[in-house]
Amino acid sequence: MKLLLDTHTVLWYANEHEQLSQKAKEHIFNENNPLYMSIASAWEVAIKCSINKLTEFRGGVDIFLDNIKDSPIEIIGVLPRHVKIVETLPFIHRDPFDRIIIATALAENMTILTADGDIKNYDVACLW
Repeated sequence: MKLLLDTHTVLWYANEHEQLSQKAKEHIFNENNPLYMSIASAWEVAIKCSINKLTEFRGGVDIFLDNIKDSPIEIIGVLPRHVKIVETLPFIHRDPFDRIIIATALAENMTILTADGDIKNYDVACLW
């Protein structure tokens, strides 16, 4: 199953954070599940680092991206087909980063690995 990691999931993975659920860990470390991250997550990390809002990850976006580069997570870009889906999503969730992650998962037939309850309210496959 293709897994798209939500931003907090990637951060917790990069930091070996204890807040990853047991089920999330099982899916992440299952070699049969390719792991993906939207470049929008790196953008979100950069913004949060720049305003000192990110408390669970230290080191900034450069260190964050270095950690991802050395992991099995593949970074995927934001494509026009993803943006088109964002336009059609109901406004259950107003966070633009989460909305593009939802659209990416829908367009690429991925399951989002997230603890975010708002994302789970969309018609998109989610696990936690």
